[in-house]
Amino acid sequence: MIISDGILEHMRQESYRPLSYAELVAVLGISEEEENKFNKVLGRLEKEGEIVKTRKNKYGLPEKMNLIKGTMRLNQRGYGILVPDNVKYPEIFVYSGGLNGAMHSDKVLVRPSASHNGGQRPEGEVIRVIKRANQQLVGTFERGKKQDQVIPDDNRHFYPVYIRPVRKMTVKDGDKVLVNITAWPGKDRALEGRIVEVLGRKGDPGLELQVVIKKHGLRTEFPEAVLEEAREVATPVADEELIRRRNLRDLRMVTIDGEDAKDLDDAVSISKIPGGYRLGVHIADVSHYVREDSRLDREAFARGTSVYLIDKVLPMLPQELSNNICSLNANQERLAMSCIMDIDRSGQVQKYDICKSVINISERMSYTSVNRILVDDDPEEKAKYKELLEDFYLMKELADILRARRTAQGSLDFDFPESQVIVDENSFPVEIKRLQRGPGEMLIEDFMIKANEVVAEHMYRQQVPILYRVHEKPDEESITKLNLVLGGFGHKIKGKKIEPLTYQKILEDIKGRPEEQMISMLLLRSMKHARYAPEALGHFGLASQYYCHFTSPIRRYPDLVVHRALSALLEGNMNTKKRAALEKKMAIYGEQSTLQEVRAEEAERELLDIKKAQYMKQFIGEVFTARIDSILAFGFFIELDNTVEGLVHISSIADDYYEFNDRNYTLIGRHNGRKFAIGDQVRVQLVRVDVDDAKIDFELVE
Repeated sequence: MIISDGILEHMRQESYRPLSYAELVAVLGISEEEENKFNKVLGRLEKEGEIVKTRKNKYGLPEKMNLIKGTMRLNQRGYGILVPDNVKYPEIFVYSGGLNGAMHSDKVLVRPSASHNGGQRPEGEVIRVIKRANQQLVGTFERGKKQDQVIPDDNRHFYPVYIRPVRKMTVKDGDKVLVNITAWPGKDRALEGRIVEVLGRKGDPGLELQVVIKKHGLRTEFPEAVLEEAREVATPVADEELIRRRNLRDLRMVTIDGEDAKDLDDAVSISKIPGGYRLGVHIADVSHYVREDSRLDREAFARGTSVYLIDKVLPMLPQELSNNICSLNANQERLAMSCIMDIDRSGQVQKYDICKSVINISERMSYTSVNRILVDDDPEEKAKYKELLEDFYLMKELADILRARRTAQGSLDFDFPESQVIVDENSFPVEIKRLQRGPGEMLIEDFMIKANEVVAEHMYRQQVPILYRVHEKPDEESITKLNLVLGGFGHKIKGKKIEPLTYQKILEDIKGRPEEQMISMLLLRSMKHARYAPEALGHFGLASQYYCHFTSPIRRYPDLVVHRALSALLEGNMNTKKRAALEKKMAIYGEQSTLQEVRAEEAERELLDIKKAQYMKQFIGEVFTARIDSILAFGFFIELDNTVEGLVHISSIADDYYEFNDRNYTLIGRHNGRKFAIGDQVRVQLVRVDVDDAKIDFELVE
């Protein structure tokens, strides 16, 4: 039997040299009957970039030919950064001339240059595009004298798309359109496409939501076959299944979520025990309903995550599951995965038990209600939930202990302001609120983190392949750049051994200072992006050696993957064959889940910024008091009390010529000595709002 793993394993041998097709057939002992299949497997491996065929028709591994496989991240200024699949390789800088037609998020092979520029990020050139990430683009149609074109909305796609004449639909100059790519860019070739849908014109109600969905390639409707399967599996649980599970129906437990949440996938229970606390984290057993390789599973894999677009949710699973049979609704029997932990007064887990359970939620709580009890001491709320009060006080007590322990280990807490946009029935923004995290939100966060750590370490010790949530240490180049800024504010990261406590110390030092938000953001940007991977590489931000996502299987595919592996282990089905099958799939699961997470985050952030711009447009001409958030050579960004940010361009400050001091991030008047610094309060007037680009411009009021 010919399998790709066998071919790759042979090529990984130290003694391997590039071989021709015929030589590979001979050395691997491929029979005539197997040769056709071997040829297909070899072709697939080459297409996926796992192996490379040289100009002399010899096959070998990319890394042995000075080629690195990874994902291309483009910048609007025309250059790219290769993020290698293999974490042992550094990121590679690619100039526009070396992109060779590669576009944003494409999977590519890059040949690094020999020189690494004195310790800086190595440079390279795209040798081959393995897989195109974007078959469609959203942009603005522009009628041309010789050639029509579409300018992509995403400025990381900096190639214009040349369009052949459109006959079957009416397209006007300035229309937002969806384009199918028909020809990819190259050294002597332009990007070409065909308009497949006119989305609307600037200002059309609801256009921005449609554009964001199409732009990021998000799925909206479920195929009928998937919905049919969801209806089939969303049935009451058979008695024999209930008997097989741990009966926790009499255990008092609650869900704590936002008021509008409908997909409730986690519940908590707590009790006092000698020496500490017994904490139960009970998670909806989605894996019981969504079987591997079912239609539901394939659709969930493609989506990767639920997407929350202000007043519209694009769920990972159909509502029959996400809002009904899987959702931990109060006073209803539900199947769960329970992680029950005995935790001492120092926050150390002394023992734990992970089991498949059947539960019945005592009460559906909201963060608001819990905060009214724990913060406001609200007599009405306390009377309403009097039977649960002791539980909430115990939860707060334990959460404080767990948080203090994480902090002592170096866990980082970036307290950036979060905002909520309130929209009317037409999805028009009517209010923007600054959100505050109370103890209700924080205790759920603390408990979920602890359960994720326990499950991750358990699966690691059992040598069961799962997806870990990994967050690697910042690289040397990022630290060097960061220190250039930190030095101006009296901080510096010393030494090459970077630990979470190093970052935490800086966060503590800047607490309450004017530059807090800017430096916090710079610290965050210096770190690598968290991702999903088969290897337990640790989580820098949480200061955790083992970490996975286990607590949200209704809305995240990696959690579902962990549940399946855990279920097989608990049922005694984790044999050698099962381990090998899981191990083979994990890298694919990780790559897809990370990609879809990034897409969802970008879409959510983009729509939020558009809605903020929409809201502010009504206030053009009005004056606000604001705080300087960050300063750059071309001006400074301000933040209003409602979290809306905007730019005051240096050209609009008319009383002097201002020079940028990059040591302490200030703007200083050349003649009058007037200084603008981070944290300063200023009076500004709103002068321009570009809703499409989500840009908000202010001018200084003297």
